[in-house]
Amino acid sequence: MNNDTLLRRTGYLTFLLSGVCAISSGIIVSFLQDLHGLSFGVTGSLLSMMNIGNMAAAFLAGILPGRIGLKKTVLLLGTGYGLGYLINGCASAVPLLMLAFLLIGLAKGCVLNADSVLVGTHTDDRKTSMQIMHSFYALGALMCPVLASVLLGLGKTAPMFGVAAVGLGMWMVYALAPLPGPVAAGEGKKRDLSFLRDPSFWILTMLIFCQNAAENSVTGWLVTYYKNQGILSGALSGYTMSIMWGATLIARLLIAFVLPIKNTFKALGVMGFFCTLLYAVMLTLHAPVSVTLALFLFSLSMAGVNPMAVASVGSSLNSESMGVMLPIGSIGGIIMPAIIGAVADSAGLHAGMLCNLVPCAGIMLLSLLMLRKK
Repeated sequence: MNNDTLLRRTGYLTFLLSGVCAISSGIIVSFLQDLHGLSFGVTGSLLSMMNIGNMAAAFLAGILPGRIGLKKTVLLLGTGYGLGYLINGCASAVPLLMLAFLLIGLAKGCVLNADSVLVGTHTDDRKTSMQIMHSFYALGALMCPVLASVLLGLGKTAPMFGVAAVGLGMWMVYALAPLPGPVAAGEGKKRDLSFLRDPSFWILTMLIFCQNAAENSVTGWLVTYYKNQGILSGALSGYTMSIMWGATLIARLLIAFVLPIKNTFKALGVMGFFCTLLYAVMLTLHAPVSVTLALFLFSLSMAGVNPMAVASVGSSLNSESMGVMLPIGSIGGIIMPAIIGAVADSAGLHAGMLCNLVPCAGIMLLSLLMLRKK
């Protein structure tokens, strides 16, 4: 096995394990809420701390590899999964739980940056490889509910320790992989920041901003919206995330192995159109079966946007460019759910949910702008 193949497979495997650890946070936080009687405000603050860690890690993962090497960077920040979930299993004090979710966020952001570089720069077919990598993440996300259910049968804190073990396993994969170390003095090339002057880079960054905004708004608010409207029962709403990640996995595998996409930005424009259309349709439906079908189709349309946009960065794909693109893109996933909540307080939840049509349409418009440029 050559070095490129080994590093690419390292990216696939660690992204799978990161999918388990990252998506488990939403399940673990509900367990912590029940276990320690946390308020909704504290629970939301824990998730906010994870987002802060995620953004901070994306910046650090863009800076540190040039100074201490990629291996030391991922081994340092990647400890966050194992250590964070270990703290969750042992501690009950809110400050310690806050620290735990900050560490989890640091690991999540670090792995996304590192694996995007590992897979994107060690392949002859970047678009396919990025879809495969994100498919592994979706597979990890699908495993979360099953893993949490099995572990919960062993004890109330068993899920925390179980996910911590998965995080340790991910750290061990990085430790054993031949990742690049620091460049010796006088041997490295000058850091190339020319991507900062490239308008296409900023258009793609805003495209990812819109994708994160649209996707996080759906994952964060849609179940609450349908419960508020009396459409989804508690039992059915529990399967919402499985429906979304199942559709995401199917779509990414189809793009990687079946669908012959010749024009990336035309395909992204079509995806953006259907995201906008299907989201608008979801807000008009009232029957559980049709709601579930629309959500499945929306997730199919959204699934390929992020990996295709990142793959389109081209020769500028490196730790520095990902350290700019991914943090800015993640801001969309923080701002848009907050906007929905603010509008919902003043004009109702339906009006708040309509706001998410803006980033959905943004995916389509920015893709068409890139199509025109290219």
